[in-house]
Amino acid sequence: MATLLPRDPAVVAPGAVHIPGWLNLDRQRELVTACRDWASGPVPMRHTRMPNGSQMSVQTVCLGWHWMPYRYSRTADDVDGGPVADFPSWLAELGRDAVGAAYGARDESYNPDAALINFYDASAKMGMHQDKEEKSLAPVVSLSIGDSCLFRFGNTENRNKPWTDVRLESGDLFVFGGESRLAYHGVMKTYPGTSDPALGLEGRLNITLRVTGL
Repeated sequence: MATLLPRDPAVVAPGAVHIPGWLNLDRQRELVTACRDWASGPVPMRHTRMPNGSQMSVQTVCLGWHWMPYRYSRTADDVDGGPVADFPSWLAELGRDAVGAAYGARDESYNPDAALINFYDASAKMGMHQDKEEKSLAPVVSLSIGDSCLFRFGNTENRNKPWTDVRLESGDLFVFGGESRLAYHGVMKTYPGTSDPALGLEGRLNITLRVTGL
């Protein structure tokens, strides 16, 4: 279970903000239900295959634009060529709320058009990487639901130190933009069994919202 000790919002790096417990339990449940629906298709959740033939340990489904290494497409060219599910307007509204919460002012021009939903089981992780396939450098919004994880947020130059390790728990919001928009980041591990049983979820869901600029 998540810690019962209060956790305060924190600026992890310039433009990178962590807000613990931003999503209440009811909103988390709604998102779990939505993610289960998205995971069923039209392009089902899958392990993305990398150019070297390996598979990512996380499972992913996309909305709006389909991400594949290392580009976006309106069709899932690396799966079955099917059309990507629409990006819902209510999710864009949630993204604007998130950016406003992180930066202290709501920006109505923030209009995310792609979402990557990643599912982590007990052994899944994600290496240090940049989100750089987007033409836009608008902030990335990251929502965590389910099991906690160890999130590593680094620098913009390489995968090495300096970095900051942050424990992300269910309901947490993390936004990174500005000077930190191209910072390397990754998920080092998850903590199985830390999800609230009321969610009915074993594992971790991470929803990231992006402005592709495409």
